[in-house]
Amino acid sequence: MNLHIPEDVAHVTETLTKKGFEAYLVGGCVRDLVAGKEPKDWDVTTNAMPEQIQAAFEHTFYENAYGTVGVVIHETGDRNKDIVEVTPYRLEGKYSDARHPDEVTFSAKLEDDLKRRDFTINALAYSPEQAVLVDLYNGQRDIKDKIIRAVGNPHERIEEDALRILRALRLSLTLDFSIDSDLEKAIVENAPLLAKISPERIRDEFDKMIMSPNPMKGIVLMHGLGVLKYVAPEVEEGLGIEQNGDHIYHVWEHNLRALDHAGNNNWPLHVRLAALFHDIGKPATRVWSEEKKDWTFYGHDVVGAKITAKLMARLRYPKQMIEDVAKLVRYHLFFSDIDKITLSAVRRIVRNVGPELVWDLMKVRACDRIGMGRPKEKPYRLRKYESMIDEAMRAPVSVAMLKINGGRIIETTKLPPSPKIGFILHALLEEVLEDPTLNTEEYLEKRAGEMAKLSDDELKSLGEAGKATKEAAEQKELEAIRKKHWVK
Repeated sequence: MNLHIPEDVAHVTETLTKKGFEAYLVGGCVRDLVAGKEPKDWDVTTNAMPEQIQAAFEHTFYENAYGTVGVVIHETGDRNKDIVEVTPYRLEGKYSDARHPDEVTFSAKLEDDLKRRDFTINALAYSPEQAVLVDLYNGQRDIKDKIIRAVGNPHERIEEDALRILRALRLSLTLDFSIDSDLEKAIVENAPLLAKISPERIRDEFDKMIMSPNPMKGIVLMHGLGVLKYVAPEVEEGLGIEQNGDHIYHVWEHNLRALDHAGNNNWPLHVRLAALFHDIGKPATRVWSEEKKDWTFYGHDVVGAKITAKLMARLRYPKQMIEDVAKLVRYHLFFSDIDKITLSAVRRIVRNVGPELVWDLMKVRACDRIGMGRPKEKPYRLRKYESMIDEAMRAPVSVAMLKINGGRIIETTKLPPSPKIGFILHALLEEVLEDPTLNTEEYLEKRAGEMAKLSDDELKSLGEAGKATKEAAEQKELEAIRKKHWVK
């Protein structure tokens, strides 16, 4: 079998082979090549020992207990893209903690290395020099049939490393493969072992599922196999929770459909997490109102932000990510009626979430709307919100634009502080709005000196004209913003 291997990657196996060692590409990169996809990273297995691997290459690093040597193939500083990981054939001892092998021993046989791998589709090895594919566990067949199957006994594989539960689900989701029935049973029976896995490892697999093309399917799959309660049990609290008349779905499905919309638009991780968690506070705040004859969820945004922060802290998310997602959940109810909302209220929202997050807040708002079963086209209300945010965030037309201020005018003209200084600033602004090239310290200081010699009435007249020009410029900006969003 001839598989296309980049020259710099093939150089690694070729170098080892020329030095008398065996060397095979192995794992996910071979799986992707067989499936006709471009691998994201490259792994090599060999009968060379770590020190022999390092001796064969000029630039390497070795910082783990498993014999893996990173061989640098590009000097661009991106370790994830510019290395090939080379690991000796190895055997692993018993996994007492369902996380790591008690001991690792190096082997002289490729077969020993392949039999310790998780799934058949990852137990493929390929020699570029010989153009030989080693497939001891029918991995090619399972790639063709689109199925995730364990190497050997699925219970044993999961008991060795319970994270394989999430890896199986993630591969099923990202590759669009089904899960073998025996492996599925083993996942259900061994799901409690996830309690032994570090939160960081769980989070990494969870993020990959959330960032997949179909994250909603991933959450449903995790729930169906009894896995979600060991990752984000708070999400399951929405099951069976009815909402009020505006919502046609229970909280559970509403949140999932919101996440699905974020995935369909290829939005970033923090937006997808906020979409999934935005109504996570509803089960805890749901109260029946006799007056309204309906359910109420007062304060669910505030409660939801606290639940979100606690959930994400438990999974060891970075502090900034926790803060961003919690803010998006906290303020997802930011608008209700475009006829009542004011520009000052919009400015407060921008202040509360920050200008760098406000447009992501609009994305979460759109996800919330789709989660309610509303049409996908952008309604007038959302366009109006976007227009108001643009207005609130635009740089105001004001004397602050000038390359001079009142203090500098007093200093250069020797005028005492008085309304006359304001008249000069507005008169200068009119000139700059007319010709922006005049906005230089040299010109404005010179012109301010000339204006200082005018009478108060003359300056006031110029200043009033400047204010009128400013208002006209502002109005023109606002009209352009509203036209962009197709609102009035």
